[in-house]
Amino acid sequence: MDAMMPTLLVCDDDEPFRRRLARSFRELGYRVFEASSAEEGLEVYREYYPKQVLVDLRMPGEGGLWLVKQVSASNRGAQIVVLTGFGSIQTAMDAVRFGAMNYVTKPASIDQIINSFGPTAQLVNEHVMPSLAEVEAEYVQRVLDHHDGNVSKSAKVLGLHRRSLQRMLKRS
Repeated sequence: MDAMMPTLLVCDDDEPFRRRLARSFRELGYRVFEASSAEEGLEVYREYYPKQVLVDLRMPGEGGLWLVKQVSASNRGAQIVVLTGFGSIQTAMDAVRFGAMNYVTKPASIDQIINSFGPTAQLVNEHVMPSLAEVEAEYVQRVLDHHDGNVSKSAKVLGLHRRSLQRMLKRS
């Protein structure tokens, strides 16, 4: 691998979302490492020491803030950004206090995520990437298709209330 290639750890328990995000960053020229939990993220971080870490706030087991603390404590100069769909002022303050340089709420575009790593972060290749909202809509549609359009079953798989999913679909 090219030593000049930017490195990024994407830590998110939502596998389709994580894979899509990782693929988008790879297409932009990043060397991307993936983890599905904070514990796995710490192992991957300690093995590869990526310069940038993008971590979901809510995951089973230890949460994203735990990983932020662990990576920050290693003093390896990692740039950490917390990405979450469950934003609050308190968790944003905690994330920054524990060592995150930024806190981004979903949906966010790839450009917004890259820019959240600071003014020195830049796109390696200039590609137009779908927004995270588009990726989320694509994932919801795949789940619906898998369940033959059954909103109740799809909502259960997505961890949503049926009415919430119906409202999401109505907005699309």
